[in-house]
Amino acid sequence: MVAPEIYNPAQWNNFFLLVGTGSATLAGLVFVAMTIDLKGITKDATHRYRAINMLTGFTATFIISLLALMGHQTYRTLAVEWLVVATLATAINTNGYLQAFRLGSSFYAPRFFRIAGGSACYLGQIIGSLLFLSGSKPGIYISAIALIVNFYFFVSGSWLLIVGTVHNPD
Repeated sequence: MVAPEIYNPAQWNNFFLLVGTGSATLAGLVFVAMTIDLKGITKDATHRYRAINMLTGFTATFIISLLALMGHQTYRTLAVEWLVVATLATAINTNGYLQAFRLGSSFYAPRFFRIAGGSACYLGQIIGSLLFLSGSKPGIYISAIALIVNFYFFVSGSWLLIVGTVHNPD
């Protein structure tokens, strides 16, 4: 009896093409939008670390997609790559929240829902990657769903960044 295939790259190509293209495009738009009020972003800890977190999230998603589209990789290789990128993004994201709270925050400070939700999505990617690495087929689905849900936090965080600098009373 042949063991079921854990990962078939051909079945995931369109997913990673779409997610990678979307994340690269949105990262570019956020970067351009940030340049409109760069002083407003850099002088407020919440805005500064939100900008870092949003760009990190979009970039991590783009990198995961690029790595997944590379040829001749095993599921274990992709799982390790996803685990490393998600872990680094989690560390940057967590540090950003901690620094924003430590340095003081604006009216647009991160709320518990945003912190818990975004962190849960990164944790989902890490857990999914570990499951995937161990040969569990649902692992890639858990990681992919966490990646998709995290897009909500990236896009809404980017919006809060732009709106927060426009309506900043300083």
